[in-house]
Amino acid sequence: MRKISCDVLVIGGGPAGGVSAVTAKMNYPNKKILVVRENEIQLVPCAIPYVFGETLGCSDNDVASCAMAEEMGISAIVGTIEDIDVSRKVAYCCANEISYDKLIFATGSVPFVHRSLRHSLVLEGVFTIAKNKEFVDKLDAYAKDKQDVVIVGSGFIGVEVAIEFASRGKNVTVVGGSKHILQNAFDSEVGVQAEELMNEAGVTYVGSDRVVEIIDKNDDNVVNAVKLKSGKIIDAQVIILATGYKPNTELAQRAGISLGHYGGIWVDEYMRTENHDIFAVGDCSSRRDFITKEPSKVMLASTSAAEGRIAGSSLYEIRYLKGFSGTIAIFSTMVNKTAFASAGATEEQAKAANIDIVVGTFSGMNRHPATIPGARKQFVKLIAMRHGGQIIGGQIVGGEEAGEMINLVGLIIESHHDIYKVMSMQIATQPMMTAAPTSYPLVMASVVIAQKIQNK
Repeated sequence: MRKISCDVLVIGGGPAGGVSAVTAKMNYPNKKILVVRENEIQLVPCAIPYVFGETLGCSDNDVASCAMAEEMGISAIVGTIEDIDVSRKVAYCCANEISYDKLIFATGSVPFVHRSLRHSLVLEGVFTIAKNKEFVDKLDAYAKDKQDVVIVGSGFIGVEVAIEFASRGKNVTVVGGSKHILQNAFDSEVGVQAEELMNEAGVTYVGSDRVVEIIDKNDDNVVNAVKLKSGKIIDAQVIILATGYKPNTELAQRAGISLGHYGGIWVDEYMRTENHDIFAVGDCSSRRDFITKEPSKVMLASTSAAEGRIAGSSLYEIRYLKGFSGTIAIFSTMVNKTAFASAGATEEQAKAANIDIVVGTFSGMNRHPATIPGARKQFVKLIAMRHGGQIIGGQIVGGEEAGEMINLVGLIIESHHDIYKVMSMQIATQPMMTAAPTSYPLVMASVVIAQKIQNK
């Protein structure tokens, strides 16, 4: 067995692992960093849906670059860590014994499939969306000459994959347990807009129903249809179970690492486990909601990257007082050329959590004047605390700029800013790039909230 030594061992080469390694090298340049990743070619997780349509066309265009890490002198091994001896600080991988000082779990997540459908995974034509080039290519190749596609799951992955398959002229149906799509990120009035645009793109949505059986009519281990709880039968040559992900913590469990809610590795605000020489970042770690502080199931590459920066800078000393104060569920997507973005709590989620809120909405134009080429409507919704006015959520619908605007909303939420600070926020505006300074929708939504609070 070959012996290898390093100062920091990172298990996983996704966004969390990559950022952890780079940040560690930036903060501790004299330390030897080693990344062990399972795949030679690392996909960009958020871009996987676009492999199946005209946007990317194939997974060869969906590759995460490791150039920065290589240039910084970070070493990498393609392989799988089979076991870890925590007491000896040794990991075993591909006939290698790797000794380390600090260890970062960045093992990500794996597709979650409800137990009622797991047995159907053996059928030809049934797939999950695994974050793996081999599996993605297998699905893409299998579906190329198939026409009827059923996607189970109405979250971001399911909707984005559906639209991409529809762009190739396939008959695509999305089955979701919620009344409208993207329910966990948007309030109903926004979800309805996204759903209508998805329908216009050629996708049929079956809401408030769920798949209870995957049918093999000919007993030849090939999928033919799905049966819904309502009794409805939908023909299907390809079934994609886009029903979420769960933390990949099997290795951590074998090593005796404590888990938290929803099966993620328990960590503190500096991403440390109970053993302060061991960290966990990304989808494999346990998360809490920024607003409610309740356990969170949200899995996002942006959150994983933020966690990676915190862990990478805190390995040998706490350099920054601020830790990771919770997950701000911040999303953005394109549905039939319209951007939908969300950050923090939705109105429906806030009310369900018994939070006393005030809501403000404003519809304007994303350019000024409205007659300028490329101008289109922009809708902003803000959710704020009634007492104090702190903004805890926001949703934006409009042009591509919504994807960056929602990052500003996320910063407002994380910084505990209130509507009064947003009302007086100084903004750069330009006719061809932004809304008018006199009616900037983000500012105007906060004005609406202030009026509601004042008038009550």
